[in-house]
Amino acid sequence: MALLAPEFPRVTSRARRSYGGGPWDDRLLDAYLERAVASVPDHKAIIDGDHELTYRGLHERVTATAALLRRHGVVKGHVVSFQLPNWWEAFVIHFAAIRIGAVSNPIMPIMRERELGFMLDQAGSRILFVPETHRGFDHRRMAEALQDDLPRLAHVIAVRGPEDDASSARQLEAGPSDTHAAERHADDPVLLLFTSGTESDPKGAVHSHNTLGYEDRSIIEHFGLTSADVVFMPSPIAHITGVLYGFHLATFLSSTVVIQDRWDASVALETIERERCSFALAATPFLQGLVDEAERTGRVTTSLRTFSCGGADVPPHLIRLATERLGCTAARVYGSTEFPTLCAGRSLDSLDRRVETDGRLIGAAEVRITDDDGHPVAVGEVGDVYVRGPEAFLGYLDSARTEAAVDADGWFATGDRARMDADGYVTIAGRTKDIIVRGGENISAKEVEDLIFEHPDVKEVAIVAMSDPVMVEKACAVVVPVPGATVDLDGLVAHLTMKRIARQKLPERVEIVSELPKTATGKVQKFRLREYVAEQIQAENERASS
Repeated sequence: MALLAPEFPRVTSRARRSYGGGPWDDRLLDAYLERAVASVPDHKAIIDGDHELTYRGLHERVTATAALLRRHGVVKGHVVSFQLPNWWEAFVIHFAAIRIGAVSNPIMPIMRERELGFMLDQAGSRILFVPETHRGFDHRRMAEALQDDLPRLAHVIAVRGPEDDASSARQLEAGPSDTHAAERHADDPVLLLFTSGTESDPKGAVHSHNTLGYEDRSIIEHFGLTSADVVFMPSPIAHITGVLYGFHLATFLSSTVVIQDRWDASVALETIERERCSFALAATPFLQGLVDEAERTGRVTTSLRTFSCGGADVPPHLIRLATERLGCTAARVYGSTEFPTLCAGRSLDSLDRRVETDGRLIGAAEVRITDDDGHPVAVGEVGDVYVRGPEAFLGYLDSARTEAAVDADGWFATGDRARMDADGYVTIAGRTKDIIVRGGENISAKEVEDLIFEHPDVKEVAIVAMSDPVMVEKACAVVVPVPGATVDLDGLVAHLTMKRIARQKLPERVEIVSELPKTATGKVQKFRLREYVAEQIQAENERASS
């Protein structure tokens, strides 16, 4: 009996009526690659360290890999999974999957047996590409060991394995070509991404050619990008940022993308300058790293024009520092796997706007900010964020999760809170659940974090709730100090008091750690911090009672 692929969510009739023939142009994503091959075949498409691919070279490898996938029984609707770092081979596999009508499924290389097995099972993956080894870990062995429990996973192929290994992916570089393109439509599912999940198991979010295509075109318009722009992409290609602005943005522009596998801020600054990179959209840790390196060395970039920062909380002070030290337009951006970009700052905005807000809505994106009863809040008031627009995902693999998150009118419940001012600037105020309820008073963790981040001895901070028998919850600050610095509760309270915030917002405990637990995309895993703080308090109580 044939093992069927999962049932993917489809475009709703409401979305087709709203966006078809308007924001959606009904073009296939690989059509932009074909256009670049026809117009600038010898232009650099990808720079991966010392390895460079022209558009002609990329196209030849995509054609050969499409044939490889067909030989392994992959057809339209099958899932092609690949657990690769930022290597040029990931681009080839992604575009080859698209070419034959399969669904591309990038997976973070840091995932291990439990997470990888869960994702492959949920996706019903037909084939999986992995590194032979990466950073000392044997990915091939892990993947092959999982096959016994995954009957739909027919093939595991290693990338950058031994040349004489028949199951290695050396065939991505050459081999029989496949010029046959499957019958496809721009509403077809084309991308399956599992959310990084700071609080629960990952959810499989599905996008189409149209949703991703609109997103890239809106970014190009918002930031005024042209074929002269060189894109720098340090974010993982298994994240929505890497897919949109790594795999696709440069092909839309017929320009070049520069990727970086292992993050090193010093190498990044050198690469940006050498390759004349002008645009980056990446997560907070990457911008922080560049700022720290620029401060340490005194180096600045002369080519970088825009660094749009999102994916994890962006401390406002970081935008000001980046603008000063990198000499570029640094701005905040807000989006998610499900709705890639709602709003973003840009060069036309004042520095204060870029520091203090997440910018204005992009293109046709819509937002509703409501109170607990679903009523719109007043201008400047904080409420729950619901979004709708042509870049919204089709839904989750689990239809019950889709029904819980998206209403009949297409509004997606982000789980975030925000406010919008009279000029239309949006400011994210934290997660709906990221609230400390102290004696019935709601305290925004993000508000306090942003103020503590300005303390000169604080490198990173997260505010989490700790249980209290009287107040129900109190705030604990988990701090990573600047190397060599000392941080204590009295010092933080004094710093915050100078900021003139209400006393009930002050943290009442400090935990010093060497690093904050994070997802691969830089989001702090606060559930782990809450567990850690609870364990520390329990240990103290046990010592006191013994």
